[in-house]
Amino acid sequence: MLKKRIIVCLDVKDGRTTKGVKFLNNVDIGDPVEMAAEYYRQGVDELVFYDIIASARGRGPILELISKVASQVFIPFTVGGGINTIDDIRATILAGAEKVSLNSPAVKNPDLIKEGARIFGNQCIVLGMDVRRDASKASGYGTTIHGGRVDTGLDALEWAKKAVSLGAGEIVLNSMDADGTKNGYDVELTRMIAENVPVPVIASGGAGTPEHMKDVLTDGKADAALIATMVHSGKYTVNGIKETLSQAGVPVRL
Repeated sequence: MLKKRIIVCLDVKDGRTTKGVKFLNNVDIGDPVEMAAEYYRQGVDELVFYDIIASARGRGPILELISKVASQVFIPFTVGGGINTIDDIRATILAGAEKVSLNSPAVKNPDLIKEGARIFGNQCIVLGMDVRRDASKASGYGTTIHGGRVDTGLDALEWAKKAVSLGAGEIVLNSMDADGTKNGYDVELTRMIAENVPVPVIASGGAGTPEHMKDVLTDGKADAALIATMVHSGKYTVNGIKETLSQAGVPVRL
């Protein structure tokens, strides 16, 4: 059986790790380079680094910081935020990222997914989705960009399927309704996307306990669970979470 992955997310703003609730009221919680090194020591499977204001400010990825983080970890490392062109993708990978996450730029220019996958391989192109419940959409969920500030009008399920058909090799699926609440992932949303696309789906938004992670990795059919607040708060460690999941019957790398 394929092992389920545990991924820690570092949301970065102005060079510092930050955390908010439902994308609001962000507070500074530390240095991303030091935090990346610590989570690597704890046994995290992958790291995701999001520059949460790059797209809104219309600038490219912060390559120097990406390079510093990459020098501390020897696991898959995904970078998102401000990656608008093929040159941005190339520069980000050369700075040390294995994968790039495309969210706002992918919605505005779907050909970026196609070209990126053609040049660098599907495994390098991750679709980032910030999704919230929307009764007007066929799937019950709509898609937003610019850190949740702009509604795209796209149905979440239709956009996921289209992006995968263009070449996205993985999806990070963030529930904006659950983000930062610590009340659990949106299992229904995750299962719906996972059952309808042939690529790995990473659940994001809402983790508060290992039990929440177990639910989304089993009932939600996620291939990986992305966490932030759980470990940033110091309440849990990555290896502690993995031991709990393993005891609950979830296959993880110990």
